[in-house]
Amino acid sequence: MIKYLGSKRLLVPLIVDVIRSLGEERTVVDLFSGTSRVGHALKGKGHRILANDLGAYAAVLARCYVQADREDIIDDVRRLLPEMAAVPGQPGYITETFCEQARFFQPKNGERIDAMRDWIDQRSLDPEIEAVLLVSLMEAADRVDSTTGVQMAYLKSWAPRAHNDLELRLPDVISRAAAGKALVLQMEAQEAASVLSGDIGYLDPPYNQHSYLGNYHVWETLVRWDHPEAYGVAQKRLDTRHRKSDFNSKRKIGDALRTVVLKLDVDDLVVSFSDEGYISREQMIEILSVRGEVIVLEKDYKRYVGAQIGIYNPGGVKVGKVSRLRNKELLFIVPGASRTVAAVRRRLRAVESRHGADAMYAS
Repeated sequence: MIKYLGSKRLLVPLIVDVIRSLGEERTVVDLFSGTSRVGHALKGKGHRILANDLGAYAAVLARCYVQADREDIIDDVRRLLPEMAAVPGQPGYITETFCEQARFFQPKNGERIDAMRDWIDQRSLDPEIEAVLLVSLMEAADRVDSTTGVQMAYLKSWAPRAHNDLELRLPDVISRAAAGKALVLQMEAQEAASVLSGDIGYLDPPYNQHSYLGNYHVWETLVRWDHPEAYGVAQKRLDTRHRKSDFNSKRKIGDALRTVVLKLDVDDLVVSFSDEGYISREQMIEILSVRGEVIVLEKDYKRYVGAQIGIYNPGGVKVGKVSRLRNKELLFIVPGASRTVAAVRRRLRAVESRHGADAMYAS
């Protein structure tokens, strides 16, 4: 999957175990699906996933990794991928915008991205098959980009991988879950919370001012293929200036999360949040406690790669050090009224022991 700030790659086993401790093969509402790592893992364990994310690129990732079932798409995708890979490179929007005006990709790869994206656009494909092809192209581009993992800027000197040739691979699409066919929506979280219902809700909202749309504007453009007006050194989409989420606002995030917590029709709720987010542990417990007693697990982990590298100015000069290199991920669990908190806590103790979670607290 793509390099992603806020990705739960290292935390997926813990999160999956926490959710499965609340019951196997149940419907999970994943309201901020992102790269769909968690949804994909839960689907593999038999859960039915109802995924949502406002970003077009995130919705395509979810359509590939959560909604599409291998048995339905594999023959068509295996036939189409070699055809797509054989398309000759042709310079277009990607080459001009992200190879010449900015420097995210080598022109040889930009031309191939342009040509293959046009090839997809010219075919009336089933949405799930189209999503798998788009994800294959997105991930191929990700493997040859010249960034530290976010698209706010590119490296001053080419990353070694940027010299490689673009190579398409078959995404890891898995078979339908035992609990049923998945569904993907592309809505504001507050709106999706009003229309989705399930057994377990999983929330992994943005936690600070960094917009995922701004951080991954290249993927948004690749998926939308709308050739937007761009600005700045990074050639960001012009609409990143006004497509803002309440969850990226310190002033608005509390009310936005309260709305979601009150509206979402689920029995149990699990919330993943960083200890460097706009909402403190105490504030999160206060927001969630309207649904019942809150249990908290803490897990220490390394910050994203950009934090390891340091702080640089637009000219590529290192200008400062980050305050810390490690975070704590906080998992807040609110059991439904049909189960006893004591029983859930016993199961979570086993999870805590398996994954080395640092501490468990109850509100």
